[in-house]
Parts: sequence; C-alpha cells; structure tokens
Amino acid sequence: MIIAVDGPAASGKGTIARGLARRFGLPHLDTGLLYRAVAATVQRLELDPSMEADAVAACDFDDRLLADPSLRDDETGRLASIVSAHPLVRSALLQRQKRFANQPGGAVLDGRDIGTVIAPAADAKLFVKATAAIRARRRHAELTGRGLDTSYEQVLADIRARDARDSGREAAPLTQAADAASLDTSNLSIEEAIARAVSLVEERIRVRALS
Repeated sequence: MIIAVDGPAASGKGTIARGLARRFGLPHLDTGLLYRAVAATVQRLELDPSMEADAVAACDFDDRLLADPSLRDDETGRLASIVSAHPLVRSALLQRQKRFANQPGGAVLDGRDIGTVIAPAADAKLFVKATAAIRARRRHAELTGRGLDTSYEQVLADIRARDARDSGREAAPLTQAADAASLDTSNLSIEEAIARAVSLVEERIRVRALS
C-alpha cells in the first residue's frame, strides 16, 4: 500500500505521515529532506542555490546526510524551496523517491508532489493544509524552542514566500491531486489530525476494495 501525503510547509504533513506509517506498519520517507540535503550541500560548497547547474551539482550527496538534524533549520528549508524549483534537481531526485514508494509492501511518503508526480497511482492520497498564520505560529514555536532567535513576522513572511515559490514553480508545483482527500489541521491537535488522517486512509482503502 502506498500512501501519499502532500501539503505546504508546517501544515503537519510530516507528523501525519509518520503517524500513518506507525498505524499501517509502513516505511516512511520525508522527501523534503532530500531537497534540504541538496540545499545544505549547496551551502557547504558555497554554491548559488538559484543557479540550476550549482544545485544539480549538489544532488550527489551521501545518504548519511539525511540524518543530520541541521537539515531542519529554517534557513536550510528556505534554500530547499529555491533548489527544489529547478527541473533538473527534481529529475535527479525522482528515481530515488519512486524506488522508495514502490518497494515491496509499499510506503508512506510526504512532500509536495507525491500524489501528482512521485506516486500518482498511490492507494490513498492526502492533501494536508492549514492557514499561513497558524503554520507560521507552529514553525515559530518550533524554532524558538530550539533556541533560535527569530520573530513571528519573519517566519510568516518566509512561509508565504515558500508557498509562492512552491505553488508557482514550473516543475511539479505544489497542488492538490484531483483524487486526494483534503485535511485542514488548522484547528486540530496532533492526535486529532493523525486520527482523522487514519480515518480518511481507511475510508479510501474500503472504497478501493469495493470498486
């Protein structure tokens, strides 16, 4: 069984995807980490993230980098949104994601183009969303909780800028797949959001079994 979970930054899609992976006993891949690894490599090599050739050169990273907690930094996320807009970067990382999705038994993947590009035939698809203000509040709390000095206003501006880049890029823009169930987490706790996601996936599985 393949479960695709898409949505904008700080919508809760990663937390929901991990919850679904636990519930259904499936491996999980946060595909955003791949782009963050590219962004971190661009930084380390002092390359230009806005230059497609530089970003592509950073795609050949060691898989061990994916476990580096610094990939979760907000600046890395901002740069990841820039490098992910390059078609050749997305192409370079495409097969790695498809192999993970199509492994025996299936998997849960979260990102921005899972249900539309990586696994369009997924057994269940969710599009997780929340208002920009609430997503910024969540991200700000996360960053300050890690001791980082940043303002809510700056985080909100970054969230809106990332939304614009992710939705407006030519290559695999952030968009809800036609057959994806929508899940708004704006007013849900983590437990409520995961429970709702499990319910939506189980409902989709039942419908597929009857069709």
